Amino acid sequence: MSQLIVHDLDESLVERLRERAAAHGRSLEAEHRAILAAVLQRPPLVEMLCRMPNVGRDEDFERLQDTQDSPNVFD
Repeated sequence: MSQLIVHDLDESLVERLRERAAAHGRSLEAEHRAILAAVLQRPPLVEMLCRMPNVGRDEDFERLQDTQDSPNVFD
């Protein structure tokens, strides 16, 4: 396995990493590995967007201005 050394990190980032690691019951190094794996192993956003199915016409997703006469779609 390779090693990675990161220099000149802002102390606030290190503290957030320390807190996150403690919350997950991991060491700083293990948390750092988990974050890198989670971010780098997911497909890029463009690739995900290209895989989205065509589910309707553009007008179906048109944003309407809210007015008092607008129906409440969540009731």
